[in-house]
Amino acid sequence: MLKSDIWIRKMCKKHKMINPFVDKLVAENKISYGLSSYGYDIRVSDEYKVFTNIHNSLIDPKSFDEKSFVNLKAPYCIVPPNSFALARTIEYFKIPRDVTGLCIGKSTYARCGIVVNITPLEAEWEGYLTIEISNTTPLPAKIYSNEGIAQLLFLGSEESCEISYKDRKGKYQKQIGVTLPRILKNK
Repeated sequence: MLKSDIWIRKMCKKHKMINPFVDKLVAENKISYGLSSYGYDIRVSDEYKVFTNIHNSLIDPKSFDEKSFVNLKAPYCIVPPNSFALARTIEYFKIPRDVTGLCIGKSTYARCGIVVNITPLEAEWEGYLTIEISNTTPLPAKIYSNEGIAQLLFLGSEESCEISYKDRKGKYQKQIGVTLPRILKNK
């Protein structure tokens, strides 16, 4: 069942599900963020990894070369045409065992050809979200730090899962900063 603003507020005050938590939608002179009717609009921090092709690297999720990105800390990020950047949320999340979070891109950016992707927030996942920001246009695109980037929807189950993300020691549990792809290695 989709969770309402009442449930989200209660979980944030009682269990720190979202920290910091903004109890209302902030929209004046900003790309909106904070609590909405049935979701929470998350903010992008000022930390980015912008894709670059200057080293002619191959994108390989099993052997990722960090030279594929330029690190940037700034009040905004210019995403090159037909390229992408990785960023992280300002908010830290602690997802309950009987809940999954799904991300939907904000219409303000979508109407400019900016696509935002975040994989589902699984049961008992905890950390800062790493966000992929794709510029599908032939022009550079500006992303504003400390403002809204996407909306999270929280879906609750009638029963808790048998094995949560925390139980299986997921590779992105408690991630800090912009996190690049990881592959679990045999021990």
